[in-house]
Amino acid sequence: MKGILLAGGTGSRLFPMTLGVNKHLLVIYDKPLIYYPLATLMLANIRDILLICRPQDEELFRNVLGDGSRLGITITYRHQDEPRGIPETFIIGRDFIEGHRCVLALGDNVFFGDDFRKILHRAASQERGATIFGYWVSDPQRFGVVEFESKHVADGINKVLSIEEKPRKPRSNYAVPGLYYYDEQVADVAAGLRPSARGELEITDVNRWYLERGLLNVIRLGRGFAWLDAGTADALLDASNYIATIERRQGLKIACIEEIAWYQGWIDKAQLVRLGEEIAKSTYGKYLLDLAASEFR
Repeated sequence: MKGILLAGGTGSRLFPMTLGVNKHLLVIYDKPLIYYPLATLMLANIRDILLICRPQDEELFRNVLGDGSRLGITITYRHQDEPRGIPETFIIGRDFIEGHRCVLALGDNVFFGDDFRKILHRAASQERGATIFGYWVSDPQRFGVVEFESKHVADGINKVLSIEEKPRKPRSNYAVPGLYYYDEQVADVAAGLRPSARGELEITDVNRWYLERGLLNVIRLGRGFAWLDAGTADALLDASNYIATIERRQGLKIACIEEIAWYQGWIDKAQLVRLGEEIAKSTYGKYLLDLAASEFR
């Protein structure tokens, strides 16, 4: 399975913060925003990742992430010149994902919760079709909304009944976050879409294609789970405060990509130490060094 990390767009909702920097490189508490969706893909056991960004931003991302080899992963870069809709990622990355199932993570979405790794592996167990996630919100009119069978399912995977983009009268309170699992058909599906009234390809139309064929599943993210869409100034602040509160209370970091790489066995302790020593003056670097020195793994 391969991963796609979408980090394009102008970040216009965050102007003037994003006039000189890609929004995905803005800070959520103690690390760049892009670390959080990257950590999600790594927790999903994905090591081959395509990062899609604007041409002028590639060097910035390379300065932060490089080619991924320091983390035991591979990061390939492709460009999206203009924001023409989320499904365009599958067209841009068609040769990258050809013959493989894939996971798409939006670069401004933050996920955190107990057993997240198990949830991701549960989604990956569906070899055919598409799997999305449902998260209860108080204002579903602002999101893509999914309606699904209400009966309890043992494996936590429900069949989708309907999906709508920003409906006036939502059929449920479950919003669809920016994390999607698709089978090998998705590039063909995206290539066959027509732009919506706003001139973009819509991810809801991709999901609707799978729904019409009975191939769209949903996994509910429960009350103990947090999903944050860091696309506005207020959302950035809320996300930073949330991450700061958890990390200070527990003394453990959220979306620490070096820690995840070590726990996954993709890098050894010596490499973890090297990564910590490179930024040893920061609390983040000290965390990595303390982690390497501890017996807990």
